[in-house]
Amino acid sequence: MRILAIIGALAVFAAIAAAIFFFGGFYDAAAIDEQPAVVDWALVNVRSASIARHATQTPPISLDDPATIQAGARAFEARGCVNCHGAPGVNWAKFSEGMRPYPADLKETAPLRTAAEIFYVVKNGIKMTGMPSFGSIQVPDDEIWKIAAFVKKIPTATDADYKAWTAPQ
Repeated sequence: MRILAIIGALAVFAAIAAAIFFFGGFYDAAAIDEQPAVVDWALVNVRSASIARHATQTPPISLDDPATIQAGARAFEARGCVNCHGAPGVNWAKFSEGMRPYPADLKETAPLRTAAEIFYVVKNGIKMTGMPSFGSIQVPDDEIWKIAAFVKKIPTATDADYKAWTAPQ
């Protein structure tokens, strides 16, 4: 019984110390410095688990259709995604280098995510990352699925592919 009382007292002390640290302004929220490794680890794991749990929709269209991928590339560019994530043959905008955490490198991330997970992230955004919710500005699901199709294609797309897909018609 005494051990439980000690554990309880330590837990209360830790909660009070954490509250003082975070709400007292001691935690530096500036984006100029990297986050502590434990914060990065926690955010990445919480984000991954959340996306995997909530990304349950299935694509209503063929994501391998070249017309869908081209429409997705056009939407990706028109919606400004290229500013933070870049695209084949296009560097991301300079301001995105100041974001913490950094915007996802889609060449690396796309193979690790399902189309449903990419759709979920684009539609709903991700808290504490700068990734906006395109669903909250009424971007139609059909357009978001096309963006997901394009994102899945990014790892194998060439600079010439992207240039052709986004060329004025």
